[in-house]
Amino acid sequence: MTTEDRGRRFVRAEPNCIFCGIVAGEISSTTIAQNERVIAFMDINPVTPGHALAVPRSHATDLFDITTDDLAACVRLAQQIAGRAKDRLGADAVNLLNCSGEAAKQTVLHFHIHVIPRFKDQPSKDAIGLPWDSVPSNPDEIERIGKLLS
Repeated sequence: MTTEDRGRRFVRAEPNCIFCGIVAGEISSTTIAQNERVIAFMDINPVTPGHALAVPRSHATDLFDITTDDLAACVRLAQQIAGRAKDRLGADAVNLLNCSGEAAKQTVLHFHIHVIPRFKDQPSKDAIGLPWDSVPSNPDEIERIGKLLS
């Protein structure tokens, strides 16, 4: 972040958006990294130690609303935070998670990527498990759906 960016005041884009309030500096957060496009801060309801969020400074509701440049910037910063979690927190692995839409359990309607450090064989630090169980499917059905998506 340049000196000029540090002095720049960001305006709350959406009046009822908590993440816009954090970006604007109106709501306190434990900011861990930032640049001209993205800010990363600690989740106030962490599922593991080091759980952080990377959010674009520009308001975008979800994956379908965010610009490709802001999405790329969020992913780059999330990757940096993931590396820090492994190096500095001793995480064995990291999950990057985005929930887009109510049915996907999105609770804050401002695009964000969860950076969730994972700690193998440490249930006191990591008891969340994965969000789904893999279930084998019919190969014909997989191919049919694949064609719809290609």
